[in-house]
Amino acid sequence: MVQTSALTAPDPVRLAVIADPHVGTRATGSSKLFEHSLEHFEAAVADIGDRDVDAVLSPGDLTKDGEDWNVEAVETAIADLDVPFLAVPGNHDVPKTGDEHDVMGVEEFADRFGPGSYPFHEQIRGLDVLGINSAGTADRLFETHDGRVDTEQLEWLRSKLATTQNPLVLVHHNLESVTAQIEAHRDNVVDEMAIPPTMRELDRFIETLAQGDDPVVLTGHLHLPLTGVDQGVREIAAPTTCSFPQSYLLFVVTPSGTEVRLVPVTDMDGLELAHDRRARDSLTARGLTSIGAARVASLPLAVDSE
Repeated sequence: MVQTSALTAPDPVRLAVIADPHVGTRATGSSKLFEHSLEHFEAAVADIGDRDVDAVLSPGDLTKDGEDWNVEAVETAIADLDVPFLAVPGNHDVPKTGDEHDVMGVEEFADRFGPGSYPFHEQIRGLDVLGINSAGTADRLFETHDGRVDTEQLEWLRSKLATTQNPLVLVHHNLESVTAQIEAHRDNVVDEMAIPPTMRELDRFIETLAQGDDPVVLTGHLHLPLTGVDQGVREIAAPTTCSFPQSYLLFVVTPSGTEVRLVPVTDMDGLELAHDRRARDSLTARGLTSIGAARVASLPLAVDSE
C-alpha cells in the first residue's frame, strides 16, 4: 500500500493497525455492517496473532458509540493478545451530547485501551509512538464529532518531536491533504455527498508536526486506505474493519524504511456484501465506497522510499 523512508527504526518492528471497528453487537441495518462488526474485528485480531507483531495500534472508534456492552466485547476480543494494544479515542469513543446511554470518560478509555493517559509516548523496540487525543472529552468537543488538538497537547507534541527521530504519531482525525481527496471526490463525482467531521485548527497541528524530524502520522476516521503529504508530513489513513474494504494495516518498519500492507479480514463474499450494502446507502456512503474501490484497485497508494 505504501513504502516510505520517512519512518525507520534501529531494529525491525512489526505493527498491526486496526481502525474504526465500530463494534456494535446489538445494532443492524447500517452500511457499517454492525451485525458483522464483532466478527470482522475478531478475525483481524486472530490474523494478527499469527503475524508475529510487536504491538497493535488503533486510531480509535472501537465501538459503535461507546456502549458498555460493546466496550466489553472489544475487551474480550483483544484479551488473548500477547503484545501491547495501544489506542487513541475516536469521536465515537467519547461522550457526545446525543448519547442516550452512559459513555466512559477519556481517562477510563486510556486505562482500558491505552497506556493510561493522553497524550502518550511509548517505545516499541526503539520506535517512538506518540498518541494524541483529537476526539475530545465530556468538556471539550462534546457537541460535535469534529476533532481538535488542544494547545496543551500541541506543546507536549512539540517537545517530543524535538527529542525523537522518525516518530509515528497516532491520532484519529485526518490532516488536510487526505481530507482534500474526499472534497475533490464530492466536487468531481458525487456533488451532494457530505464531508465527514474534520479537524479544527488544523493549521496549528500541521505546523507543529512539520517541526519534527520526518514524523509519519497514522489516522483512521474516514474508513478508507488513503495517504497524503502536508508540509512534508506523511499521513497514512487506515481502512475500517467494519465496512468496505474490511481490512487492517501491517507495518514493517526497518532501518531503511517502512512498508505498509493492507490485509483483508473477510472473504470475497464478505467484501462483495459490504461493497453492495455501502454502495446502496446514503450519497456519502456511496461516495466513500467508490473512493475505497478506486484506491484498492490502484495499490500501491504511494512509494516514496529513497
